[in-house]
Amino acid sequence: MRMEFLQRSFWAATRQCGAAEGPCPESCQDSDLDCFVVDNNGFILISERPQEVGRFLGEVDGALVTQLLSMGVFSQVTMYDYQAMCRPPTHHHSASQPLVSPISAILSATRWLMNELLLLLLEWRAWGSWRGDHRAEAKTVFHHSHKHKKQDLLQPCDTAYPVFVHQTAVREANGTVECRACQKAFVMQQVPSSNLLLLVTDRTCDCSIFPPVLREAEEVKYNASVKCDRMRSQRLRRRPDACHAFHPEENAQDCGGASDTSASLALLLLPLWAWVLPPQLLR
Repeated sequence: MRMEFLQRSFWAATRQCGAAEGPCPESCQDSDLDCFVVDNNGFILISERPQEVGRFLGEVDGALVTQLLSMGVFSQVTMYDYQAMCRPPTHHHSASQPLVSPISAILSATRWLMNELLLLLLEWRAWGSWRGDHRAEAKTVFHHSHKHKKQDLLQPCDTAYPVFVHQTAVREANGTVECRACQKAFVMQQVPSSNLLLLVTDRTCDCSIFPPVLREAEEVKYNASVKCDRMRSQRLRRRPDACHAFHPEENAQDCGGASDTSASLALLLLPLWAWVLPPQLLR
């Protein structure tokens, strides 16, 4: 199912209250309402603003996520990434540069001379088989890689980051968020037979006093003993005991037909033709 079709179906469904009632007096198309469809981890799937799709709801509306956490609609779980990459800490205690040995200074000067020699060869067209655009591209790539070589230096580390999970026992919720000069009302309801949630909030109330709820990862610092204990207690991942490849409410015709594709004979013979034909015909 394409995202555009899902969004059109959603906006059309929010305008209908039922067969008897007809069109709703209020809908998500109103200028004073904000409507979101999020998954069970709080990531936005449908929004009136396309730039918000795919982002975490706490980045867009920190007041709403803070209230949902306090009501128990969402719970925060700490996850760990044992294969992360972090920037190494700097140990300089002052603004001055640390002292270097004479050997390090000689190596730095030699490296600089080699870099300048390579650039000189590029400018003098030492590699005549290259065209002008290739030389300019190679020079740009060389400058860029040399400039950012030290900035991209990372080291393996462990990080911890928060994950927000919807409590499936809470299917409906409503309330208000106390802001400075107003109260921001909201309604939450779970979409049947899915892990999606519909959230409708009051757009007119300004709740900028609440900071955004972010999912930033932080490096976990270990001492020697704790790090060894963690390595011993780390469990290996194992595959599930059973495979769940079918759902009674799923329509198999909506799935793609990748398993029915077959190889094209013309595409298979194309490399052979390119090898047999003379090179002049391929230019």
